[in-house]
Amino acid sequence: MSTDEKYMKYCLDLAVKGLGHAAPNPMVGSVVVYEGEIIGEGYHEQFGQAHAEVNAILSVKDKERLKKSTLYVNLEPCSHFGKTPPCADLIIEHKIPFVVIGSIDTNSLVSGQGISKLAKAGIDVKVGILEESCKKLNKRFYTFHEKKRPYIILKWAQSADGFIDVKRHEESTAKPIQISNSDSKKLLHLWRSQEQAIVIGTNTALLDNPQLTVREVEGKNPLRISVDKWLRIPRHFHLFDQSTPSLIFTSIDEPSKNNLEFIKINFEKAVIPQLLEELYKRNIQSLLVEGGELFLNSFIEEGLWDAARVFISEKELGKGVNAPVLKQKPVVRENISGDKLLYYLKEE
Repeated sequence: MSTDEKYMKYCLDLAVKGLGHAAPNPMVGSVVVYEGEIIGEGYHEQFGQAHAEVNAILSVKDKERLKKSTLYVNLEPCSHFGKTPPCADLIIEHKIPFVVIGSIDTNSLVSGQGISKLAKAGIDVKVGILEESCKKLNKRFYTFHEKKRPYIILKWAQSADGFIDVKRHEESTAKPIQISNSDSKKLLHLWRSQEQAIVIGTNTALLDNPQLTVREVEGKNPLRISVDKWLRIPRHFHLFDQSTPSLIFTSIDEPSKNNLEFIKINFEKAVIPQLLEELYKRNIQSLLVEGGELFLNSFIEEGLWDAARVFISEKELGKGVNAPVLKQKPVVRENISGDKLLYYLKEE
C-alpha cells in the first residue's frame, strides 16, 4: 500500500462513522498530513453540520502548518453553498498546497467543479486513490445521483427448507413466526438505523402489524412506508401511531396528519417505480425492503434492487410461503449465532 493509499484508507475508516447520520449527504472522512504526520482529522458527523474537510482543518492546532500540508479526503470537496459553505473555499483560504481525493462527486452541484476550483487556485490535486473503495462506501449516494432512485436493499429470513412464513390470512389470530434468532433480529434493527427508509407491502402490514423501528439498538428510526391501495390497514396498527414519520401509498384521497402522510398513486401503472420516484423527490437515498413473498419478488422481477441480505434459520417449517429466489451466488456468507447470513449484490 502506497503512502497515499494508507492515508486514504484512514479517511474511509473515519467516513464510515457517519453511517446512519450523514445521509442524505455522503459519508466523508479527511486527514491533514504534515511531514509524514497526521496533524488533523475529521469526518462528516451529522447532516446539516460541518463537512469532513472543515472538521479536519479546524482540528489542526498550528494553522501555519497547513501551508505545507497535504489534505486527504475520500470524496471531492464541495464547491457550492448548501447547508454549509464550500469546503473548496476553506482549503484555498488556508493555502493548503496539496489535496488528494478518492473519488469524484457525481452530484450535479459538484461533479468536478470542486477539483477545478482547487486547481485554478494553484493547488496540486491528485484524484482516484482507492477510487473503487471510495465509491463502494458511498454506494447509496452514487446510486441516488446516477440512477435517480434510492439504493435498494432486500431483506428476508427463511427456514432451512426455504419458507418465509406459514400460510396465514387476515382473519387469523396466529402470531408472526420468528424465523431468525435474537442476534439476527438485533442486527436487522442496526441495519434499519443505517438506512433512510423501510417499506413493506399491504399483506405484511395486515398480518404482522410491524413497528418497523430500531427498538433493539440505539439509532434513528427509518421513514416507515407501506403500500395500501384500499386503506385496509386498521388505524390502530403501529404504522398509524404517528410515533415516527410514515408514508402510505394508496389510491384513495386521505388527509395527512403529523408524522403520517398519505400519497395517492395510480395503481393501474407499476407501483414500485412510482414509489421510488416519490422517494427520489424527497431525497431518500436508501431503502430497506422487508415485505412478503409477492412484494419482494416484485422488486426482483423488475430488477429494482442493489443488494440483498438473507437469513437462513436452522428451523424447518415443512410447508408455507416460499422464499424469494435470487439467481446468483452470495458474495459473503456469515454465521449469526447459528443463522446463516447471505449477502448478495445485484449483477449489472
